[in-house]
Amino acid sequence: MWHRVRQSGGGGSGTDSSRLNRIDPFTFGLVGALGVLLALLIGAIIGQLATVLIYIGVALFLALGLDPVVVFLEKRMPRAAAVSVVVSGVLIIFAGILLAIVPMLVRQIANLIEDAPKMIDDVMNSDWFTQLTGQYGAEIEDAANGALEFVQDPDNLGQIGGGLIAVGSGIASAVTGVTIVLILTLYFMASLRGMKRIATRFVPAYRRPGFSELLEDVSTAVGRYVIGQASLASINGVLTIILMSIIGAPVPALLALIAFIGSLIPLVGTLSASIVISLICLVDAPLTALIAAIYYLIYMQIEAYVLSPRIMSRAVSVPGAIVVIAAVGGGTLGGILGALVAIPVTASIIIIIQKVLFPTQDRKLAPPDAEVGVIA
Repeated sequence: MWHRVRQSGGGGSGTDSSRLNRIDPFTFGLVGALGVLLALLIGAIIGQLATVLIYIGVALFLALGLDPVVVFLEKRMPRAAAVSVVVSGVLIIFAGILLAIVPMLVRQIANLIEDAPKMIDDVMNSDWFTQLTGQYGAEIEDAANGALEFVQDPDNLGQIGGGLIAVGSGIASAVTGVTIVLILTLYFMASLRGMKRIATRFVPAYRRPGFSELLEDVSTAVGRYVIGQASLASINGVLTIILMSIIGAPVPALLALIAFIGSLIPLVGTLSASIVISLICLVDAPLTALIAAIYYLIYMQIEAYVLSPRIMSRAVSVPGAIVVIAAVGGGTLGGILGALVAIPVTASIIIIIQKVLFPTQDRKLAPPDAEVGVIA
């Protein structure tokens, strides 16, 4: 009797459970639709905040890059004083770059606009242009006439003005972005240790020592990488402005800035910047472009085999193919800033794989049955 009652009770419980687990199709569809809408809303919010997230990422990596300098100064003074010294140095350098480059750029661009007619006449009267027009004269004349008709058409003036406004807006956005990144970098650098402690609190207590060690390894490697790449970019920028001033290239300060920004992206950055600079020099004279191209061919070999191994010897090693993939992917997602952030992110992932995944896989042993089967 007791056994039957128990069976009956068990059966009633199963029936009640199946009734509770039964979901109305309308409710299921409604919940699924709400889930899809929530996912789309989150994706739209992330898309709108993509630029802000890139600013935060760049500022964080710059703070990690400046942290070794703070640690070095911290051995001789309190951390607050070390942070203040580094912050003051960054502000002085940033202000010095603005005061040194911006007036020079404005002056050289004005000179370039003023000398543009003479430069165009020199190009049109040169021997190589005469030979080119002799072969493709009809095509060049049609293109020139089309450009002249476009400029003379009053309806196109609005498009030209809109393009100028867009360029001005882009420059203003760039200046705003640089300012935001600089401010965030200073805040992150001052509170970097606190941020690391808060990040460690999200990990269970028994895993915190290993996580703290991994976090320090990642931050140290990223910091060394940022400092090393910035050093290589500075060397390229200084040498570029010296060479361009010697050979009389147009706007040498702008060319040096292009070389500096390009060198921040390994492998593809220096090559891309050298091509852009050589093309700008070609407007001035073919000989100037040839000298610039030969210089960059020599410099890229020296950078690859002499400068980079010495400066980046203590940073994490990233394979060349992964560097290219990361730079192209980061540039596609976030433009120049995305390409700059992609390499340190890749370096961090490589460190995590080397410190976490590989040791875990090495500690895993095959089951005894599998070993016996292999031996048999």
